[in-house]
Amino acid sequence: MKDVQDAPDDAFHVFDTTLRDGAQREGINLTVADKLTIARHLDDFGVGFIEGGWPGANPRDTEFFQRARDEIDFKHARLVAFGATRKAGVRAEDDPQVAALLDADTPVVCLVAKSHDRHVELALRTTLDENLAMVRDTVSYLRGQGRRVFVDCEHFFDGYYADPAYAKQVVRAAHEAGAEVVVLCDTNGGMLPAHVQAVVRTVLADTGARLGIHAQDDTGCAVANTLAAVDAGATHVQCTANGYGERVGNSNLFPVVAALEVKYGKRVLPEGGLKEMTRISHAIAEVVNLTPSTHQPYVGVSAFAHKAGLHASAIKVDPDLYQHIDPERVGNTMRMLVSDMAGRASIELKGKELGIDLGGDRELVGRVVERVKERELAGYTYEAADASFELLLREELQKGEEGSAPRYYRVESWRAIVEDRPDGTHANEATVKLWAKGERLVATAEGNGPVNALDRALRVGLERIYPQLAEFELVDYKVRILEGRQGTGSITRVLVSTSDGRGEWSTVGVAENVIAASWQALDDAYAYGLRRAGVEPRE
Repeated sequence: MKDVQDAPDDAFHVFDTTLRDGAQREGINLTVADKLTIARHLDDFGVGFIEGGWPGANPRDTEFFQRARDEIDFKHARLVAFGATRKAGVRAEDDPQVAALLDADTPVVCLVAKSHDRHVELALRTTLDENLAMVRDTVSYLRGQGRRVFVDCEHFFDGYYADPAYAKQVVRAAHEAGAEVVVLCDTNGGMLPAHVQAVVRTVLADTGARLGIHAQDDTGCAVANTLAAVDAGATHVQCTANGYGERVGNSNLFPVVAALEVKYGKRVLPEGGLKEMTRISHAIAEVVNLTPSTHQPYVGVSAFAHKAGLHASAIKVDPDLYQHIDPERVGNTMRMLVSDMAGRASIELKGKELGIDLGGDRELVGRVVERVKERELAGYTYEAADASFELLLREELQKGEEGSAPRYYRVESWRAIVEDRPDGTHANEATVKLWAKGERLVATAEGNGPVNALDRALRVGLERIYPQLAEFELVDYKVRILEGRQGTGSITRVLVSTSDGRGEWSTVGVAENVIAASWQALDDAYAYGLRRAGVEPRE
């Protein structure tokens, strides 16, 4: 059994249950390797406790505890094994699942116990007194074996409203038997902050136990409920990374920890841990193979993104006027979004973000604002296409300096052909005619679709002159049909994400058909990528 030396202060616990409760989210299926990786991320972040799963319940969790013991040198967190109290009518020392908890060899064990009288009688099919004995016996036995013990009182709040006296008896039984923390669980997620605060305050006063909170998010109040419990005296919070969990999820670890550190002034992470929060959130999302939520508080890419011109004008004077904290405190950054709502301040700040000094050139900024608004009216969007906006901005800047903006190549024409064959297959072929460095280039290529064929044809034509293109890879492609403008006509918007292996950039194209819109987005993607690679335009 391995403990950690550099553990957080025990006065307040941040307890993470991503590997158990979070893994119950629909769409998440963690391998042992996944769980080990997430455990390392959580330890790097600095949580105090990591609940690894239910040893003995399935081979994967049993293997995880075996490997975690040998493969992870925890710097901050203590590993926790989860399980249930002994079965009715069985001694704790004779219960196989209690033995499995000991075999996991963790310094801490978290037991789930029934605290709702109807659950005791209908689910456990035993008496209320026997349930209390099950709690006392299991806690006492594990304490005697040298384990720290936490007890999760399942369905506590619903049980409290049904029979408050019995719910508090369960808390007392756990506390008196030696449980270090008794966790009040809103298992169905139906509570609201005022209810949670009132119950926690009463139970704390009536039992004297150290209390924790475990909140599900079915009312959208899990984070608020967690903080309400802290306000009422709870000193142990159970959460999951990114709010993962069954149904709609659990209390989200990151906004809870940020609130505790930034708003409450509690030191619950080691020095520097808070600045790692955005990175850790996104890294765990990658492991579970879910796209990070762009609008998640504190860590989402849109958490500090500003769009309205009025906001931008104020932010130009002082960023704190429209931000509740400095995003760097949580490892995030402020972003300016360029849209038809943009004003001069938005353009100037966005230029600064992109490393372009507009030098207070009001005429230039005015041209960019008008051009953005015209193009947004036509269907373009630059919120998710920073690369296309930077090209537009540089084009206007170069027009002012040189009369016209140089390009990497000039397009004479392009075409894409889709051939429908008798056997039901399709052939896609594209031809591009270009001028680059004074040379006329004609290239033809096939692809698995017309856009892929155009992409390949561009590469065939240009890679000899611009070998950097060999590193470019189209990694995402999105099409949106905008509303019709004339009768049944419609406008198509295409967003393309491209990578050079070191980073990604996004570009946009708009046209009356998807191929033409795709060509525009590809054209911008190549131009931006070449500029990113340090190649100077010459056409």
